[in-house]
This record gives sequence, structure tokens and C-alpha cells, in this order.
Amino acid sequence: MRFMMLMIPKGYESAAPGTMPDAAAVAAMMEYNRALQEAGVLVTLDGLHPPSAGARVHFRGGKPQVVDGPFAEAKEVLGGYWMIDVASRDAAIAWAMRCPAGDNEIIEVRQVQAFEDFPSDVQAVAADFAEMQKPTTGAST
Repeated sequence: MRFMMLMIPKGYESAAPGTMPDAAAVAAMMEYNRALQEAGVLVTLDGLHPPSAGARVHFRGGKPQVVDGPFAEAKEVLGGYWMIDVASRDAAIAWAMRCPAGDNEIIEVRQVQAFEDFPSDVQAVAADFAEMQKPTTGAST
């Protein structure tokens, strides 16, 4: 089962563009990331720039409208994520508990929906896309 572990750092919602963690925090996180990788559960991970460097696209009235960050109404924002593949929700939570997060950080653990999780009528609608997502054998040059 795939799970996303979402890092929610308190205060990041108002961080200036270009804000970066200190080297000691990064070193501790790299050790954690290496443990995920060595255990064979890490699918991917990324850190995110603060919302002040981002944009949101709203669809009020059916028309897209862009709002640049920072976002005054934001109370919690993502600072990064890990995608892991483990046997259970409990295993994902156990990995989240090992993270060297600080007092101001929360990790939300959410299972990724698999194609098989959807009812048959939804699977039928999504079948073409699911087929496109399957890896192909051999590469053409």
C-alpha cells in the first residue's frame, strides 16, 4: 500500500520566498530519508518552497483565477512529502513516528487511492488512464 506522509511545519505559511531549513535539520532528515531508502519503502520525496513563492488557481464561477502567495487564510501548509510503499497503515505511522521532526512540525499520514479501491463504474471511466500509467517494456530511441 502506498502512503503519503505530509510534512506540515507551523509557521511555514508566512515564510519568505527562499526560506530554507538549517544544515543540522537537513542532516537529520537526510539520515531519516536514507533509512526509508535502505528499508526499501521509499518511493519518492520532495521538499516544497514556502507558499509565498506559490500560486493557487481557484475556479469560482467555472473560471480559473490565479492568486499569488502568500495566502492570508492559510493556517496549515505543506512543507514537503514522502511517498512510501508499506504493508499497512500501522507501518506507515511507525515510519512517520521515526521522523526527526521538530516541535512545530506535524506529519499527516494518508493512504493513496489505488485503482482497485474504486467501484466498478468509476474503474470503467478511468480505465483508459490506468492503462496509460502502466510501464512499457523497452525504450525507443
